[in-house]
Amino acid sequence: MTSSRQSKVSVLSSSSRSRITPAPSKDALWRNSLLFILSLAAGSLDVTGFLGLGGLFTAHITGNLVVLAARLAVHEPSSLSHVISVPVFVMILILTRLFVAGLDRIAIPSLLPLLVLQFFFLLVALSVSLAAGRQADPYGPELTLVGMLAVSGMAVQNALVRVSLAGAPSTAVMTTNVSVFTMDVGEIWFGRNQVGRAKVRVRARRTWPAIAGFVLGCIFGAVCERAFGLVALAVPTLISLSAIGFGLSGMDRRSNLDGAWPALISSAADKRDAAL
Repeated sequence: MTSSRQSKVSVLSSSSRSRITPAPSKDALWRNSLLFILSLAAGSLDVTGFLGLGGLFTAHITGNLVVLAARLAVHEPSSLSHVISVPVFVMILILTRLFVAGLDRIAIPSLLPLLVLQFFFLLVALSVSLAAGRQADPYGPELTLVGMLAVSGMAVQNALVRVSLAGAPSTAVMTTNVSVFTMDVGEIWFGRNQVGRAKVRVRARRTWPAIAGFVLGCIFGAVCERAFGLVALAVPTLISLSAIGFGLSGMDRRSNLDGAWPALISSAADKRDAAL
């Protein structure tokens, strides 16, 4: 009798535990806030570049291939910025990866240096655009340079999410995020596997801040660009500066971070290479 009662109690306790969804920790809120901020910067920069730099996508970089192909199909001239944007993006990605490898060698976590590097690119882009003036030709050399600096900043952000925030959703391209989030919501609502529903619920919690941040960034960036022109580049620049502040606050949580986000504790090169 005693053993049977104990087995029933254990079954009931285990089943009740399986139904409990743990509340997000402070660290999860911090990490989601950082994803939101990075997406906010990417969305505002992308729409500002599209409106002020002759239809250049600075975050959704492969969109420039579509624009380039469309112009070639109708025999319209293509701007230099659209032609070189993807090669510049790839080059900066490679250089960023080499930079992270150097940080790994001296055991420096990559998050904060990459946040600073992204801010540097955006700050220089803003400075050059202000020097060029509001009447500058969007296809001229000055604003072409501005566009490539913005593309470089987004290349650093893409690399940052990949190597410094392993397992995080993209903060610059939303197609995959929207697809994953939609399917996860469907699984949460209609799925029958309790374990699977718990997993996708966790993933949905870290995906929606990126989507929301990007959408709000696009709206805010569009309003600012229409009102102030390329001075609106100050918006993603200041947002990226605030991301550095969040990075600094994250460094104070080293002893509390979970294994899913190891880059703030150490460079974790072996885990990152496994994820790649």
